[in-house]
Amino acid sequence: MSSSSATATTLLFSTDHHVPLSPSPTIPKSFTRLCKPFHSGVPTSIHFHCARPSFFVRATVIKWRCPKQTLPPKDTVFKEKVIPPNDTGFEEKVLYLESIGIDSFSLIENHPMLITASLADIKSTVEYITSMDFSAIEFQRIVGMCPEILTTKVSDIIPVFTFLHREVHVKGSDIKRVINRRPRLIVCSVNNRLRPTLYFLQSIGIEEVSKHTDLLSCSVEDKFLPRIDYFENIGFSRDDATSMFRRFPQLFCCSIKNNLEPKYNYFVVEMGRDLKELKEFPQYFSFSLENRIKPRHKQCVELGVCFTLPVLLKTSEVTFRNRLDLCVNSSTPLETSPLWCTGFHVD
Repeated sequence: MSSSSATATTLLFSTDHHVPLSPSPTIPKSFTRLCKPFHSGVPTSIHFHCARPSFFVRATVIKWRCPKQTLPPKDTVFKEKVIPPNDTGFEEKVLYLESIGIDSFSLIENHPMLITASLADIKSTVEYITSMDFSAIEFQRIVGMCPEILTTKVSDIIPVFTFLHREVHVKGSDIKRVINRRPRLIVCSVNNRLRPTLYFLQSIGIEEVSKHTDLLSCSVEDKFLPRIDYFENIGFSRDDATSMFRRFPQLFCCSIKNNLEPKYNYFVVEMGRDLKELKEFPQYFSFSLENRIKPRHKQCVELGVCFTLPVLLKTSEVTFRNRLDLCVNSSTPLETSPLWCTGFHVD
């Protein structure tokens, strides 16, 4: 353990008195081989003989690990139960979280509800999720992306997994992949968020929602409808706009301001192309404007070549250049040639 880590541990667990601290929490078996630099030196059982840390000591440690955290006056902190006075439960939670490789103070700074959460509930949640074959590293990543998971009770998590399996038809073998891709699903309400979103996606014709589970945690009113409305406002009919999202559901994840608007403006103003092409190839919005769309379009303009959007954007760099060379260096077929019907139009 580094000197700074040792200093933090000393601050947290040492005072001038010597009163036994409550027993150390046990560590899940799946975490005993964890090798995280800061926590690699934490043994599976620790016994300290010291008094409960005072408010001053606790505040010092939080400031050391979370320099941005601003602590209110002592009486205010106690009154609001942000850091309860003489509460060994707080120290136990810190020790438990650190023991399973989680930077507890950084997590508490981003999700203060951990301070008042029950250690028993946190343990149950950790044990339940890790029992589904999530590795220690996977669990750390999941919690890092969505710390609210630690304060979500198992009784609220089980309905989510049941919903994914029975209603979304996610195979049991794919549950891990789904959660790793979108951890926030675990903390979403089935009745208030997941099921309404599922029904909406199905209503616009997306049948295999199991392939787009990351969309289930999104709000229909706040995220989906504004994007459909945007395409209506720029000239698409409601049916055409809906068709685009049915063809390419990930379009729902595109930012209107940072993605849709600049790419649409370039498509219309600089490329001068027809909206029908966007309807048939909505994947256009998934490509980088600066790194893919602009450079390739400019090359085509310079050489007097026009490709369809799929050929322009989907092909690899080598294939794209080969097609350019073919169009530029090849002579036009004679009208009597079988290739005449293709001309320079590339599908």
